[in-house]
Amino acid sequence: MASGPRISRKGQQFARNLDWNLVRLFLDIVRSGGISTAARTLNKQQPTISAGLKRLEDHVGAPLFVRSARGVALTPAGRSLLKSAAEIEILISGMPGDVAQSSGRLQGVVTLRVISDLVAPAFDRAMVAFHQVNPEVEIRFDISPWRDVVLSVKDGSADIGIACDAATGMELRHRPLMREWQQLYCGKAHPAFGAAPVSPESVADETFVLTGEDEPAELAAFRQRHRLGERSGGSAETLHEVKRLIQIGIGIGFLPTVVAAEAVEAGELWPMLHPDVLPTYPVYLVTRDESLSPPARALLDMIEMHVKDADPEDSDEA
Repeated sequence: MASGPRISRKGQQFARNLDWNLVRLFLDIVRSGGISTAARTLNKQQPTISAGLKRLEDHVGAPLFVRSARGVALTPAGRSLLKSAAEIEILISGMPGDVAQSSGRLQGVVTLRVISDLVAPAFDRAMVAFHQVNPEVEIRFDISPWRDVVLSVKDGSADIGIACDAATGMELRHRPLMREWQQLYCGKAHPAFGAAPVSPESVADETFVLTGEDEPAELAAFRQRHRLGERSGGSAETLHEVKRLIQIGIGIGFLPTVVAAEAVEAGELWPMLHPDVLPTYPVYLVTRDESLSPPARALLDMIEMHVKDADPEDSDEA
């Protein structure tokens, strides 16, 4: 049998004595942004979290955080441990799937982080097809603003993200999933309901409902260019709530056309802008390809296959 890589005696001792739960605790503190937040997330007392962190710091022989009134920040040792711990977490999480794959089955967990109110028929069909072929793989589905989606893929807490972001990065890959168009809508009580399309400039003084942190960069640029949304009547972090506020008359606001389609058909929303001027942007599958587990890779392949074969009408249309 071939021998493995040479490991120092000190390294062997460290590996034997390491409590993986302490490393997980360290990752939870980093991802929560602080010790007290991690305690609430884990439903544990803050002294318990602090004691666990102290044990890990004693074990690695260096402080991992700098504490201040504003929270905690990683030390150089903490940043080094974070990189290694995230890689180890991915390896450990993939072990059940690797074992199952050796016997011809896929097992494990795939975590998806997705923007709110996504309407993508090809993606939905891929999810169903994947589950039928791999019933032992658990899919965890979380909703977040697009910036958080990208960060979660970058830090390894999500395997696959879906976001309206094309920012390049050595560690991330963006694959086109679909295209969205944003339309400006008003509710039934608005004077423009049922009227002909207007220019963006003509509604610059209107009261708007805004979409918090989930607003695509292209839409934000469009609003700023036409001075739209300077008067805010309300805001929400999900498109469902934005749509509701527009419907009840809090203000006018932007929504992806596919998200608003049912309400338009029901006579509850009215599109205000001409289709030729609507802001549009691609929606991407975001991954760190080099760290994908076998189940995550298989799901990504399934999604790409269904997107490639999708009817063009599956994409959001103005």
